[in-house]
Amino acid sequence: MTRQKTLAAGREYLAIPGPSVIPDAVLQAMHRAAPNIYAGELVDMTHSVVADLRRVARTSQHVAIYIANGHGAWEAALSNVIGPGDRVLVPATGRFAHGWADQCRGLGAETEIIEFGRASTFDLDRIGAALKADTGHRFKAVLATHVDTSSSVRNDIAGLRRVIDECGHPALLMVDCIASLGCDVFEMDAWGVDVMVSACQKGLMVPPGVSFVWFSDRAAEARARMARVSRYWDWAPRANPAEYYQHFGGTAPTHHIFGLRAALDMILGEGMEQVWARHAHLARAVWAACETWGQEGPFALNIADPSLRSHAVTAARLGAPHGTALREWVAGQIGLTLGIGLGMAESNDPAWHGFFRLGHMGHVNGQMIMGMLGGIEAGLCAIGVPHGKGGLEAAAKVLAEG
Repeated sequence: MTRQKTLAAGREYLAIPGPSVIPDAVLQAMHRAAPNIYAGELVDMTHSVVADLRRVARTSQHVAIYIANGHGAWEAALSNVIGPGDRVLVPATGRFAHGWADQCRGLGAETEIIEFGRASTFDLDRIGAALKADTGHRFKAVLATHVDTSSSVRNDIAGLRRVIDECGHPALLMVDCIASLGCDVFEMDAWGVDVMVSACQKGLMVPPGVSFVWFSDRAAEARARMARVSRYWDWAPRANPAEYYQHFGGTAPTHHIFGLRAALDMILGEGMEQVWARHAHLARAVWAACETWGQEGPFALNIADPSLRSHAVTAARLGAPHGTALREWVAGQIGLTLGIGLGMAESNDPAWHGFFRLGHMGHVNGQMIMGMLGGIEAGLCAIGVPHGKGGLEAAAKVLAEG
């Protein structure tokens, strides 16, 4: 039997925007026998994890842990402050804002979506106009995505808080940081965020399965006014448990806690400011290569303005069918997995095959980024897509900057 030639043997590189690369230290921490879930090491470790989750979110306020993915965190946050008949305002800059809005509707709430497209950030003036028009203060919350993983745009959350305050509107500011936490600068308290959601599988570098909701005293007061809250989603006993099991609404996610402890040790050992700086520096190297490739041929970044780009994920396009062809070549021939394009076209639309995404979040360093970029350039050559020359040199020059 003739075997197809491939260079994919060896450790694969998952360069998608979550789940991200899992550090060996996290895997080793999880590779152990199950612990006692009633007393001892696990209980003490959970207390330290909760404290450090506050440090990562830059808050002194409350945090609740859920055995769920990011969609579960969405619903948990909503269930505590949004009820049937309530109304929320959703500025949308990609697919995930629409997903969170759909969960609102599933809970019986009404949504008003302000659509900004797939390649733009918030227009704060338009949001302010919508809030001013709501003279009866029907909006109970503004749902904002810090980084939309589909479009890779990074939105101005501090500016959004300022607009809400200038309008004198009492709506809660609720923010999705699933893609951005631990990658892009985020300051929950300094920016006046009332509720923030995230999950463990991206910047926090742990396998999917655990998510978090941070909430302020003001949000806790809104929770207290709710007619009813689901027993499982209720954040009050999770954030202030009378007994250990209430942290999780039941049995603890034991091995995720071990992995999360190791991941938080890595993040805080490096220092949040340095973690942010590393992601920013690596992102600039990615953009330098991509912009060079785009000088000839169809390669283009989705977000034109570098100041609006996420430092965790980069959405790009080559035009159909080249996006899919590139992903298939690098996966099959060199063991590199790139992310599919999400929300840029419907999956049954031929244009869907023109988009892809690069994940550069969490456990990544310079040589990994250069490996990813080298693989992409090899793929562009292999499938015959015209592109500007010198992409790797451009990225290397950025990495060499002090």
